[in-house]
This record gives sequence, C-alpha cells and structure tokens, in this order.
Amino acid sequence: MSDVPPTVRELRLVVTADDYDEALRFYRDVLGLPERAAFSSPDGRVTILEAGRATLELTDPNHAAFIDEVEVGKRVAGHIRVAFEVDDSTATTARLAEAGAEVIAEPTRTPWNSLNSRLEAPGSLQLTLFTELDD
Repeated sequence: MSDVPPTVRELRLVVTADDYDEALRFYRDVLGLPERAAFSSPDGRVTILEAGRATLELTDPNHAAFIDEVEVGKRVAGHIRVAFEVDDSTATTARLAEAGAEVIAEPTRTPWNSLNSRLEAPGSLQLTLFTELDD
C-alpha cells in the first residue's frame, strides 16, 4: 500500500433507465436502497441511492466466464454486472422476481462459499445477489 492518501471518495454507478419510475421503484422500494438525494429540472430527473460499501471488481474475460458458469451455467453477462451483498439471497431473489426482475439463475452455492443468484433487472442490468455463508 502507498502512503499517498486516496483521491477517490465514492464509487457511483450511473444507470440510464428508459423507464425511470419503474427502475426507481425497483431499486429503492423493492431492493431497499435508501434515497440519499433526488433532483429534477426541465432537463430530467436523477435519484442517488445508497448501496452500502462500494468496490470496483475488475476481472479478465476468463474469470468472468468462470463466474457466469458457476452462477448461471453458461456465459451470459455483458461487460458490466452489478453485485449486491444481501442478508438472504433466496428471499431477495424471490422479492425482486415478484417486482419484475427476470431470474436468470436461482441461488447457487459457489466455490467461494456464498449463495449467489443472477437476475436481469430494470435499466438492463444483470444483478448478482450474494449472501456470504458461514464455514
């Protein structure tokens, strides 16, 4: 590690959703991401939702294919996939499916000891929901 203080303070993933209201309902009201701020003007609307701790996970194509194989059984994700750690991936998967997300793969125990599911969500995002399992 370097002694230089970090210059990045926040990671913000920006999603342009054709159906803004549906995406907002899904991520804020169903998934439960708290609203930090919302702004509107004649030029449009934006809402900033809290998503807990943020990390940037970089992977090479081979590992991305491996993750897809483990979670889904085949390569399905594009170059961006959003992963949310949740308390109960099984219950959260069911709740998001009821709210309109397409379940690509039900929760599966992974080699890295988490329970992961895959969904196609509003805003054309592929989501992984994961719950870390105790050893």
